[in-house]
Amino acid sequence: MERPCVAVAREDGEATRQRLAEADLVDQEYGIAVEDGAADEDAKLFIPVTDPDAVPGDLDVVRHDVPARTPQRTPADLLGFEPTYERLGDVVLVDEDDPERADEIAEAIVESDIPVRSVLNRDSKVKGETRVRDWAVLADEGEQRPPTETVHREYGHEFAVDVAEVYFSPRLATERHRVVEQVEPGEHALDMFAGVGPYAIPMADAGAEVVACDLNPDAIRYLEENAERNGVADRITTHVGDVRELTDEYENWADRLVMNLPHTAAEFADTAVAFAGDSCVVHLYDIQHEDAPFERARSALEDAAGDQYEVTTLEERVVRSYAPHELNVCLDARLDRID
Repeated sequence: MERPCVAVAREDGEATRQRLAEADLVDQEYGIAVEDGAADEDAKLFIPVTDPDAVPGDLDVVRHDVPARTPQRTPADLLGFEPTYERLGDVVLVDEDDPERADEIAEAIVESDIPVRSVLNRDSKVKGETRVRDWAVLADEGEQRPPTETVHREYGHEFAVDVAEVYFSPRLATERHRVVEQVEPGEHALDMFAGVGPYAIPMADAGAEVVACDLNPDAIRYLEENAERNGVADRITTHVGDVRELTDEYENWADRLVMNLPHTAAEFADTAVAFAGDSCVVHLYDIQHEDAPFERARSALEDAAGDQYEVTTLEERVVRSYAPHELNVCLDARLDRID
């Protein structure tokens, strides 16, 4: 049956589907169709949507034949209410303070039609400089790998990740893609707080020469594995430790800097300026009160730049709500050296 659909390249299909699902736009009464006659690597997917007018403007909406299907059993169908959870590969993450409610949700997730290997419940807040947390295992199929480890697919890239060892948020896929789309071949890109590589690896795949640093040796271990997995290991140089230790080696080197360390990235503005080449784009992430969410990031860059660089704001972007009256934001700015 012909229905309004988002047309997307196969490699971007899962990330786009997740994005549409988060906005409650996927039409569950119909299945996803694959373009007829195209080679696998060139084929488009057609994801049926309930409200074409509500689809983000950067996605293409067309009409296409899609198959009707028997609706999947969702956790909400089994529970009678809509639980909150995140999917990371074949691991599902929940956040429930009540153990009985958490177990009930986990059981419904396993019994639903969601493809899942394990269900985890957040068992602590994010801790320390490496931003990891404890997890309670609510369900586990018992495969050889740990229940906290999975392979997450995002915009055509694969990321092995263990949430007990490293920080990773699937919610930021769209934001990461926004940054990566700006990367030009031949750029020097420095990811100051790289994690398992969700910025570094796509930037390298876009043709950049990438330096990736993280305090957490487990994160760098996964990043190196992911670089091999995605065929970009020859374009990424990794470092374990404090990024400030690299300023001598990479002084005046960077064309682009990613500073994704919520709460404290602005404290590294001096380091960012030391890395910056003659013209450098900075993506500085922060978490601030909604009344002035960009002020600290902008002031930190301007103070660090002093009379060396002119600082131009390119975009002020709200990434998501973080807590009541607090926003996770990104300031995109350009540093241009003053002669």
